[in-house]
Amino acid sequence: MKTTLKRLAAASAIALIAGLTGGVGTADAQQKVLRFIPHSNLPAIDPVATTGYVVRNHGYLVYDTLFATDENFKIQPQMVDKWTTSADGLRWEFTLRDGMKFHDGTPVKGADAAASIRRWTARDSFGQTLAASVDSYETVNDLTFAIKLKTPFPLMIDALGKLSSQVPFIMPERIANTDPATPITDATGSGPFRFVRDQWVPGQRAVYERFADYKPRSEAPSWAAGGKVVKVDRVEWRIIPDAAVASAALSQGEVDWWEQPIFDLLPQLARNRDIEIKNIDPVGSIMMARFNHLHPPFDNPAVRRAVMMAVNQEEYLQAVVGNKEYYKACKSFFSCGTPLASDVGIEGAAGNLDRAKALLAASGYKNEKVIIISPTDIPTNHTQSLVTEDLLKRLGMNVELVATDWGSVLARRANRNAPEQGGWSIFHTWWVGPDLVNPALHAPLRGNGAAAWPGWPTDTRIEELRNAWLAAPTPAAQIEVAKQIQARAYEQAPYVTTGMFQQPTAYRKNISGVLISPVPFFWNVDKR
Repeated sequence: MKTTLKRLAAASAIALIAGLTGGVGTADAQQKVLRFIPHSNLPAIDPVATTGYVVRNHGYLVYDTLFATDENFKIQPQMVDKWTTSADGLRWEFTLRDGMKFHDGTPVKGADAAASIRRWTARDSFGQTLAASVDSYETVNDLTFAIKLKTPFPLMIDALGKLSSQVPFIMPERIANTDPATPITDATGSGPFRFVRDQWVPGQRAVYERFADYKPRSEAPSWAAGGKVVKVDRVEWRIIPDAAVASAALSQGEVDWWEQPIFDLLPQLARNRDIEIKNIDPVGSIMMARFNHLHPPFDNPAVRRAVMMAVNQEEYLQAVVGNKEYYKACKSFFSCGTPLASDVGIEGAAGNLDRAKALLAASGYKNEKVIIISPTDIPTNHTQSLVTEDLLKRLGMNVELVATDWGSVLARRANRNAPEQGGWSIFHTWWVGPDLVNPALHAPLRGNGAAAWPGWPTDTRIEELRNAWLAAPTPAAQIEVAKQIQARAYEQAPYVTTGMFQQPTAYRKNISGVLISPVPFFWNVDKR
């Protein structure tokens, strides 16, 4: 019987692969085409409107940035040629590199950059902090724009060069003037690839073509910085949510690169002499359960603390990863292994179910339903959801798990209605380590209410501490403030960390030039 089932599964996989490869054949047979399986479907194309990594990755193909983070966490100029700061720190002037074009052939101007930054500051956590200091934007000439400040903002370059979601990508002014709350539908950028919009089929594929007029910098590539030299003609994203089918597609050479192979299949892939498995996640990624702070029961910090006490990271890490080579516990609110990580307050996440039950009994929990929204097409998040569902039931909570796809999760998590009215109580995700290394970048630690990352906590104290960190004069002072932030976070439990892992990637050995980075970049990648 097992043999028959395996044959049926293999036949189904081959049929699905055949279906996936069919219908795309618009590429010239002479073209060098890189076929890639992203970690999820591409449900939208506005990288400012969502923190979803798949949309960020799309953004790096299509857009460029003023500054960029390199592999040493240094911020380097990218689209910017030169910049100046006034003596009082209240005026920053940026001049762009000459000769850059958008995909529609129009030149990139300072006005485009100013409009793009203005829109980004309305949505991004770091950008919102910058926005509070901005007085106005000014176009000086075609290539130069200025940001005039009400108060000095020494972290200007760090903000404009942030690596991960949401990235301050530069768009044409006509698009960047779109209301920040309205997702854009035109993906015209000036990045190294052009989005082929009429070949985008959500749930199936997304296609990008090399932008011939892109002007790479002369420096060597390093994370998002340096020369973005494109070595393939076309990148095709193939959406394959079934891990067995994805594995078969990579093994048979139907695709070249699988961004995030599930851990269970790594030994099988490793036995294939044509496949390379590499860790391109040098800092590690942090998994978490995010609470909705607007509605019962998680509008009550005592209930949140009870769940935090119940979480045993080992249970999550075993379920999601399974192999200790790729995971470790991490109870710091800042990425473990980075300067601000600490053990302050971690006794609040002891993984003690009996103590958690006592905390829940004392919290005033009234058996309100907890709705967990879970994407079945992202194994890391879905598996976390299943562990949490079981844990909360053992804790004595009234739980419902809503299994759907990632695009639907992204749409529903934006809904601020009560859970029974289309909202939610908990969702799971993970962040790459660089996103959580300090309070300026750390979106899940914001307490700015309606403007915060979904979950929308309001916590004036943590906002005060965040501002204190931004003003801290020395690294030592920053570390001390970060400890206070972590202590406050353990009191308020804005989310629960469920563990840290390092995600390997897998590609065929005829692929070269894959950059070791927390973000999958497509420049420098070649195919024989």
